[in-house]
Amino acid sequence: MMKKILLAALISASFGTVALPASAAVYVVHQAPPPPREEAMPSPRHGYVWAPGHWEWKHHRHAWVRGNWIRARHGYVYQAPSWEERNGSWHMRRGAWARGDRDGDGVPNAADARPNNPNRN
Repeated sequence: MMKKILLAALISASFGTVALPASAAVYVVHQAPPPPREEAMPSPRHGYVWAPGHWEWKHHRHAWVRGNWIRARHGYVYQAPSWEERNGSWHMRRGAWARGDRDGDGVPNAADARPNNPNRN
């Protein structure tokens, strides 16, 4: 009997929770974000990529999130968070990693003059 009660409790508890990845959060607001703040980028760190500061929507207002270093992913390029205006509302695209940096220089292949440069600095 106790096993049935525990199983029923687990099943009913699972109906109220849904696990979503952090990147699934989509912000749509009607207030434009302020202009980006000027931030001094620190000296480069080997194996890391600088994620610049950006505005996020928190507690019904725009809040500045300072830039920080994130560990680099070989073969990927980091796309910083950005806001886009669509039909009178503002949509935030979260920061994400995209494939397409074959030589690992942090420049996407489409924008890289020499995407397979084995002698890069």
